[in-house]
Amino acid sequence: MEWHITDAQSLGIIDHEIGDHVFSPAEYEIVRRVIYATADFEYKYLVRFSDQALQAGAAALAARTTIVVDVPMVQVGISPQILATFANPVYCSMEAVTRPQREKTRTAWGIQTLARRYPEAIFVVGQEQTALSALVDLIEAEEIKPALVIATPSGFVGADVAKSRLHDSMVPHIRIDGRKGSAVVSVAIVNGLVDLAWQAYGREANVN
Repeated sequence: MEWHITDAQSLGIIDHEIGDHVFSPAEYEIVRRVIYATADFEYKYLVRFSDQALQAGAAALAARTTIVVDVPMVQVGISPQILATFANPVYCSMEAVTRPQREKTRTAWGIQTLARRYPEAIFVVGQEQTALSALVDLIEAEEIKPALVIATPSGFVGADVAKSRLHDSMVPHIRIDGRKGSAVVSVAIVNGLVDLAWQAYGREANVN
C-alpha cells in the first residue's frame, strides 16, 4: 500500500490512542489497519487470531494460493494489492455458476461451489453470514481444508454461532467476535496481510 502523509498521521494517532495491547507486531499491524479503515477502536477487543494464522496466510499468499471471497466489494477492495504483489487468482462466490435452492442463499451456494473446487484456498467472508455458515459446514465435514479463513460478517442471528464454530474448527483463521464486522474490515485485514507477506516473501516471489 502506498501511504500519504495524512495516512501516516492517522496511524500515529491510532498508535497513541490504542494504548497497551497484547498483540504481536504483525497482529498489531492488522488491528491498526482495521481501526484505520473503520475509525472504531472497539476492534482492538474484537479481532481474533488463531495460532499461526498470519504465518499460514502469508505462506499461502506467497504460494499464490487461490483466494475465494463472498461479495464483489471484497474482490474489488483486495484485487489492486493482490495484482501488485503475488497475483493470486481471486474468485467471488456471487459470480459462481450454481443451481441455488431455497434452503441456501446465492452467496452460500456460490462459496460452497468454489470451496469444493478450491478446497485449500484462502477464504474471505466479509459480509454474508450465510456464506460463513456454509463454509464451516464443509470444514466440519472435512470436505475442505482452507489455508486461511478471514471471517468478518456482521449479524444479529447466527453470526456468533458461525464464528464460534470456526474457532472450534482448528483451521487457521482471523475473525471478528461479536455482532460487528463488514466487508471493509475484511479488505483491511487482507491488504494488511498482503503487505506483511510481501515484506517476508516479496524478493523470493520476484525471483520466481
